[in-house]
Amino acid sequence: MDVEIRSVTVGTMVESARPAAFALDVVAGHAGLRRSLTIPYPQKTGLALAGFDASLQPGRLLVFGESELQYLTTLDAAARRRVIERVFARGIPCVLVTKNQEPPKDLIEACDRAEIPLLRTTLTTPLAIAKLTSLLDDQLAPRMHFHGVLLDILGLGVLITGESGVGKSECGLELIGRGHRLVSDDIVDVRRRAESVIIGTSPALTRYHMEVRGIGLINVKDLFGVASTRSSKRVELVVQFERWDPTREYERLGLDETYFDILGVPISTMQMPVAPGRNLAILVEVAVRNHLLRSKGQSAAQALAARLDRQLRGDEPEEDDVLTEAEEE
Repeated sequence: MDVEIRSVTVGTMVESARPAAFALDVVAGHAGLRRSLTIPYPQKTGLALAGFDASLQPGRLLVFGESELQYLTTLDAAARRRVIERVFARGIPCVLVTKNQEPPKDLIEACDRAEIPLLRTTLTTPLAIAKLTSLLDDQLAPRMHFHGVLLDILGLGVLITGESGVGKSECGLELIGRGHRLVSDDIVDVRRRAESVIIGTSPALTRYHMEVRGIGLINVKDLFGVASTRSSKRVELVVQFERWDPTREYERLGLDETYFDILGVPISTMQMPVAPGRNLAILVEVAVRNHLLRSKGQSAAQALAARLDRQLRGDEPEEDDVLTEAEEE
């Protein structure tokens, strides 16, 4: 499963910003709209105009706020051109002027000459940076594809993986019948947001569909209603189905938590052996309930182990194995 390296052109960013409730006007440098943005975080020019430009990164949008434009106006024409050319030599894909300010003529001419798009927005600098960071973080998020089933179970995003034919889709179908929601079957697209959040979605072509051996393709939304599906969900638990191996020692207590790496983010995982007679849907649902309790600090295995340890040290007396009348009833 290879990670998809992404980039977005300046033109695509401009078009994407319009439905996002803020407009980016192209003032100059129209020939460079195919330049690529590779870093989602806009950078302020700051001291780069004064000669400290080593921190400017190629592939990262450059913001000119009110203070930067005021500084440029204090320079004579020759010095202003030298400053702009030095900044542009750092591989800047585009320049954004905020607060609907009028950019200097030298900046407009330099952008046309270097084919670097000069954009303008009515937003203030902090708001423009926040909105563009959110937009670019989504468009440039690292992505990959998984073979599995992603469901929303009790509000938790659960990715079920395993070899083909092990029963992932059948388990997912039973969970949907129990009131849980399908996000994607067979192919799950995942992307990383904000460095530590993994979001899973379904490819548009196969959205709402499942492949069930012996039946074929079914449309879950048509069969179970709109409440049985959702378009995306954060992945917080991975359940790995594997065929039962009698020679292998499986986890019996659940004291140690294991993790599965997705795009550099560790996700809680558990291996679930598949064998005839095991109701996988109920087991997955119980695993989710147990995971939710553990996330709140309640672990049955750890509580029992701690209690046993106290009894072995003599800090807690052993209870008599005698049921009360109420318990017997």
